[in-house]
Amino acid sequence: MGMQEGQLLMGQTDRDRLVALKKAEKRLITQREAAAELRLSVRQVQRLLDGLKEQGDKAVVHGLRGKPSSRRIDESIEQEAVKILSAPVYAGFGPTLAAEYLANRHGIEVSKETVRQWMMRGELWRGKKKKLEQIHTWRPRRSRLGELVQWDTSDHDWLEGRGEKLYLIAMIDDATSRLLGRFVQHDTTAENMKLVWSYLEKFGRPLAFYTDKASLFQTAQKRRRDEPGVDKDPAEMPPTQIGRALRELGIVWIPAHSAPAKGRVERNFGTAQDRLVKGMRVAGVTTIEEANEYLTNDYLVWWDRELTVEAANPDDAHRPLDQSHNLAASLSHVETRQVRNDYTLRWDGKLYQIERRAVTTGLRRANVRVEQRLDGSLAVRHGERYLPIKECVVAGKPEAPPKKPPQRSRPRRRGSNWNKDFDLRKGPKVWQAAQASGYRGDAGE
Repeated sequence: MGMQEGQLLMGQTDRDRLVALKKAEKRLITQREAAAELRLSVRQVQRLLDGLKEQGDKAVVHGLRGKPSSRRIDESIEQEAVKILSAPVYAGFGPTLAAEYLANRHGIEVSKETVRQWMMRGELWRGKKKKLEQIHTWRPRRSRLGELVQWDTSDHDWLEGRGEKLYLIAMIDDATSRLLGRFVQHDTTAENMKLVWSYLEKFGRPLAFYTDKASLFQTAQKRRRDEPGVDKDPAEMPPTQIGRALRELGIVWIPAHSAPAKGRVERNFGTAQDRLVKGMRVAGVTTIEEANEYLTNDYLVWWDRELTVEAANPDDAHRPLDQSHNLAASLSHVETRQVRNDYTLRWDGKLYQIERRAVTTGLRRANVRVEQRLDGSLAVRHGERYLPIKECVVAGKPEAPPKKPPQRSRPRRRGSNWNKDFDLRKGPKVWQAAQASGYRGDAGE
């Protein structure tokens, strides 16, 4: 019997169970007391005692211990999965994402934990130790959809060198994690305004947007380098174009003082830089058009299905757009210009004439609002009235006549040669010359 016990591989639970059963077998304790100690029924204790008489100590060990599971996946399937995941297109995939692609594209449906074990055995994945991160104060979600929308842009190599550099602008609702995004070529005011336009037309006006303090949203105060800033109160700066547009639309802008403060949109970018990048790699995306198509038809659909939640309050805080909200006017580049005496104004180096039928009293020298709209058109507003304008064609400067080709320099003109070979010493005397000319000095005497 001792030899038999030495050959058994028992855990601590098995050994404790065997001790209690031995006591019940020797009637040191009752079967009911043994059942209470082992947290089993009395009937199960009776079965174990019968097993001790027939099989010995082996009765406390489960009969399937050491045997392969009937649900064990064939080793060839594991080898096939590891071979698939070893391809360059799946480089960097984690077990969760790899399990989804194995099921959707290759028909191998297993749990993510099974894939994790396969990838670790195939040296495609290494378990990561959790790092102790700095703890930030947790903020609960807003209770209603549209109360707060986090808005940010991610600068990342989204196409992994297969195409041009792209930026991802994203807006995520704080209450539900509902996501809206768009790939753009440049992170500019115009591109951000286009996404705002799409959001407002699709969902309505949220109560507030939550962003960082980038120059798109906040005008920085300029200071000299040698000027101390602690003793000087910050001056109120004019709003940016986006800040002005949000004011006109009745939407509050809230600045975040740190990246963790807008953690929901930051975590969204972390997920996108993993799952979205790899999904576009598998789909062979190389252009901005293909990237936005995959983002809309695949990634955002998955996000809405898997990661959005129900708001605590079913009421929608979005407010509808009405006739007083002109998106084309608000979501544009706006500046002020003064009308000249001839009812013209300058914009972007060009001269525009206000049409005669729109000229009214008080328009001369008045300040007007000029709107450079997202579609490239130009609108001029005086008060609540838009003025028809047309570009003046300024006459160009007359073209200078073509330059004549350079002429050869003329040879230097020589003087008369009347005194050639003249020698004063060989010439006649003065009196001889005068006599020869018929001059007589005593004729007047």
